[in-house]
Amino acid sequence: MKRLAVVPAAGPGFVEELTRAWDAGDAVLPLDPRLPAPARDAVLAAARPDDSVEGGDALVVATSGTGGAPKAVVLTHEAVRASALATSARLGIDASDRWLACLPLSHVGGLSVVTRALLMGTALTVHASFDPAALEAAAREGGCTRTSLVPTALARIDPGLFRTVLVGGQSPPADRPANVIATYGMTETGSGIAYEGVPLDGVELRIDDQHEIHIRAPMLLRCYRDGTDPRDPDGWFATGDLGQLRDGLLRVHGRRGDLIITGGENVWPVTVEHVLALHPAVAEVAVVGRADPEWGQRVVAVVVPADPQQPPTLAALRDAAKAQLPAYAAPTVLELAEALPRTASGKVRRTAL
Repeated sequence: MKRLAVVPAAGPGFVEELTRAWDAGDAVLPLDPRLPAPARDAVLAAARPDDSVEGGDALVVATSGTGGAPKAVVLTHEAVRASALATSARLGIDASDRWLACLPLSHVGGLSVVTRALLMGTALTVHASFDPAALEAAAREGGCTRTSLVPTALARIDPGLFRTVLVGGQSPPADRPANVIATYGMTETGSGIAYEGVPLDGVELRIDDQHEIHIRAPMLLRCYRDGTDPRDPDGWFATGDLGQLRDGLLRVHGRRGDLIITGGENVWPVTVEHVLALHPAVAEVAVVGRADPEWGQRVVAVVVPADPQQPPTLAALRDAAKAQLPAYAAPTVLELAEALPRTASGKVRRTAL
């Protein structure tokens, strides 16, 4: 019987434990040792570590659970290898490269750095956590050439030290340098499946008449740990994200539930965030809808000021938004915050705003 090995996802020792489990034919559940007891119990309940796995299963990875309880995604060895091959081919990885893993290894963004390095035979350095000084030293002195970060981490380092920096999430910096590549993907896709809107080799995309993104690809999950398979009979996975395809390029608007409808007009938070983030008085921003009896919803900008003593004004942010977007997309409410609530993988927890 193949078992699910629960492995603490922390530091270089994780790689040894992962390799040992795979050599034994077991699958691995990377468990974040920093989780408080209730969150840890939720992950374990979804992952069912006492139940056996199928022979081809490689990983069981918990989703971030930004909108509720986490799900446990089952990824096969075949899917993990397909992701590693497609990513390495797109980036042109060669023998001179070394990956740096510094994101949480319990989430697919950090975990996929490790698995693609192992499967492709690429050199790998693993840090226990993100530390800007250690990361830059790894590039300058440790030979690291590629890494994966979240936008908040990217802003704290010199990305020019790397050949490539992959950035996930829905709000990559609009003014990013050429070597910083925005990726789109999720736990169910085993990592990014589109780079700068261009699908990786072997990835098929389609948009349904409700504007939802559907994916069919060899790196997709086999099922969730409860046995449910979210793919349709033809192998298509409905992501829950809305977007559009134009000239073969994917543009992601955001999660279906994130859409703000104000005065009958649709406003995508990510689009507004990209504009507001360029304002010099803004360090971080998230845009959400708040119920309004007249307009249905108001567009609210939750801002972490670059200088708390001189925060941006609502008028200044409205002017910035209206210079590039329809007037109805400009925020009508400004809320100042010391920090934005985020998951361990760096995603903004909109439900907590």
